[in-house]
Amino acid sequence: MTPEAKARLLIDQKLEQAGWIIQDKNQINLGAGLGIAVREYPTDSGPADYVLFIDRKPVGVIEAKKDTAGENITAVELQNERYATSNPKWWKDAQPLRFLFEATGQITRFTDGADPAPRSREIFSFYRPEQLVEWLAQAESFRRRLAEQMPTLHEKDLRDCQVSAVTGLEQSLALNKPRALVHMATGAGKTFTAITSVYRLLKFGGAKRILFLVDTRNLGKQAHQEFMAYTPPDDARKFTELYNVQRLSSSSIDPHAQVCISTIQRMYSILSGEPIDESAEDISLNELQQTSNQEKIVRYNPAIPPEFFDVIIIDECHRSIYNLWQQVLDYFDAYQVGLTATPDKRTYGYFNENIVAEYTYEQSVADGVNVGYDVYEIETEVTKKGGKLKAKAWVNHRDRQTRKKRWGATEEDTPYTGKELDRSVVNLSQIRNVIQAMKTAVETEIFPARKEVPKTLIFAKTDSHADDIINIVREVYGQGNEFCRKVTYSEKDADGILSSFRNDYYPRIAVTVDMIATGTDVKPLEVLLFMRDVRSKGYYEQMKGRGVRSLDADSLQRVTNSAEGAKSRFVLIDAVGVEKSLKTESRPLERKPGVPLKDLMESIAVGHKDDDTVLTLGNRLARLAKLLDNKAQARIEKHSGGVSLGDLGKNLIMALDPDKIVAEALAAAKANGFTRDEDSLLPEELETARKNRVAKASLPFDNPDLRNNIEAARSDREQIIDHINIDQVTAKGFSKQTEAKAKADIEAFADYLKAHKDEIAALGFFYQQPYQRRQLTFDMIEELHDHLAKPPLMLTTERLWSAYARIKGNQVKGNDKHRQLTDLISLIRFALELDTELKPFSDQVDKRFQEWIFRHNAQRGTAFTPEQTEWLRLMKDHIASSCSISRDDFDYADLANKGGLQKAWNLFGAQLDPLMTEMNEELVA
Repeated sequence: MTPEAKARLLIDQKLEQAGWIIQDKNQINLGAGLGIAVREYPTDSGPADYVLFIDRKPVGVIEAKKDTAGENITAVELQNERYATSNPKWWKDAQPLRFLFEATGQITRFTDGADPAPRSREIFSFYRPEQLVEWLAQAESFRRRLAEQMPTLHEKDLRDCQVSAVTGLEQSLALNKPRALVHMATGAGKTFTAITSVYRLLKFGGAKRILFLVDTRNLGKQAHQEFMAYTPPDDARKFTELYNVQRLSSSSIDPHAQVCISTIQRMYSILSGEPIDESAEDISLNELQQTSNQEKIVRYNPAIPPEFFDVIIIDECHRSIYNLWQQVLDYFDAYQVGLTATPDKRTYGYFNENIVAEYTYEQSVADGVNVGYDVYEIETEVTKKGGKLKAKAWVNHRDRQTRKKRWGATEEDTPYTGKELDRSVVNLSQIRNVIQAMKTAVETEIFPARKEVPKTLIFAKTDSHADDIINIVREVYGQGNEFCRKVTYSEKDADGILSSFRNDYYPRIAVTVDMIATGTDVKPLEVLLFMRDVRSKGYYEQMKGRGVRSLDADSLQRVTNSAEGAKSRFVLIDAVGVEKSLKTESRPLERKPGVPLKDLMESIAVGHKDDDTVLTLGNRLARLAKLLDNKAQARIEKHSGGVSLGDLGKNLIMALDPDKIVAEALAAAKANGFTRDEDSLLPEELETARKNRVAKASLPFDNPDLRNNIEAARSDREQIIDHINIDQVTAKGFSKQTEAKAKADIEAFADYLKAHKDEIAALGFFYQQPYQRRQLTFDMIEELHDHLAKPPLMLTTERLWSAYARIKGNQVKGNDKHRQLTDLISLIRFALELDTELKPFSDQVDKRFQEWIFRHNAQRGTAFTPEQTEWLRLMKDHIASSCSISRDDFDYADLANKGGLQKAWNLFGAQLDPLMTEMNEELVA
């Protein structure tokens, strides 16, 4: 069976699951049911893979591709649009087909042509015919209603933060952003805010059904009570008098319920058909240690199809949804809205850093003015330093070709460099931050007067990287498919897209790997964004040349209406350091030892053949065998003596089969002239049989070439999707202005210190003479940091340290260290010229401690005992992180675990308080 046929078989299965009747074109019977999917239906543009009929009328089209086309699935959109706008045979002057699907056997993407900016999205499976009937009967699509029909919010009785959250969420939904995060402090009224949004989505947005997910059954009860108590501002009736609200306590969902309140455990039980005890809903998943064998597998459920909910609100969203339960949420084709008082980096990553309660456009605008330039630099933390995923971190692993994802734990600590981004590891946050920085820069610094995005070309590393960029560009800009297109050699209509890019309004942004790198003129092009490095200087110069062509005012304004006049410049946005790189190969990924596949194979090879190692390796090989293509399998068989990878894993697992071990032991005993049965076998005979079976199954792994090929196949096949290491822009600006901006930050810091020395307690500490100094506290430093970090200064400790590093160079130490709040002390001392070098505060405390304890021991009749010295070091470490130490601080874990205040008093007696006072003065001074 060909790859195309295999994909069609899986697509047929998904269609049938959703209730479609599949027919060949020569066996059409449109009266056979409500929804008919006709294969190879003829159109003016050729036969479409599937045309979908509802009540005998064509309404949609499916473009089917083999699984390996998954990495280029967005390239199929134009082909599908062509079929959708063609006349199906026997249907003259037909309206364009509204529902567009692109599918392989693994992934399905969908575009609704009735949306205000039609944008494809990945869905779990095809919609039921009944759902399409319902949508066709509506005057507008749900997304169009969200974008165009939501009235102004009644702000009466709402706090400012609630108004900000509701309006911010609705703005996000209007832009069709799939996920949004509302970060509100405890007690600010998150649930009331959420119910306000739910009411408006039901009444004005026309949402059919909303899922309200809670952490525990008790929180579900509380939420239900709040729904019952809620009275909307424009109606005297209670919410539950207007809309049906069901708190799920069984596997049954009321078909008339418009709000369903549930735990994620209960929802998984309903989807999977597995029963659940109510007590399981009383345990917060945030407190539950989860293991890989608890991984949740979600399959299509015709009773609860993916389109069942329009919106999912996740109350107190936490790590459980990013680990084993995420597939429950991803099953539904629904907007996801998170509510939390305690977000962490995984929360921000999961919700695409779309923080609607805090997000304002002004906050996203960085400093800078519209000045002349050649290169605009964007530097992010992950681009510069890479990242690291710890062993057992739950992340998506994505097949490079099919783009099929599997959710699983990393096998080992996985560090990666910026050079390895989008090859072995994909960090979507890094892409999103670069694109957001580009958007902000173009709108506020580069072309601030423009009403549309200038024609922009993005250079990507691979087709897969290009697809990631395309999806995030569309999301960040809040635009549809036509706004951003891929132009690569793998694209069937690449020339047509390129012509449109050159001559038409859309696309505004094109993403390419190499097709437009050389020899192609796109005169209206005004922005180049490099998201890939280039090793060849000549090739790089050719790529830059795409933007240098001149264009008269009329020609430019035909495609960029708000251009001020003739094209006078272009901007190269460097997001990977391409201007400064040596154009060399990226370094190979180095991994720390742990329990990776490579180490398991080597353990077997050197003789470590315990049951756990053998079974673990066998299971991993069996899983890997299902992921590799024929070429990779053949390379492995070449070094395994013809044994397939799947059989290598199976042989290891079966080597430990108890029945087969017994059978082999009995055969060996018989061959040696002994009469045995299963009960009379000796432990030694069983162990010998086990060792023989394991040795035979392990024998192929003595070959290092086999081990290397298996490891290479595993590494090459999948990319890790890193959603844990949230990226941030650390520097951006015109290259000639980077140093000027750093100087400006330093000057602003120095001016602030002088201007506020009498107002802020921490500053008074440094401006006083030593004998007048009073104790500096952590609260004082925190207060100062809060003042500095607020707009308009935005001078965080990290930003100030980076600025000094740029300007002062060798005088600044510890650039690679994680910044602590107490490093602000070092920054102040350096700014006031009390220190000649800028070092992390902890380093300075260490140095002063050594000097102090040496001096103290010299002045005493007897030196501190080893135990006293160890306690003084603990006290020193506390000062390094908290500025000072007092009796109350002995309740903290590091000190309390050693015996706390009582132990310290036993060691130092009445000298404890004078010692603490002396250390606070000497180590912080």
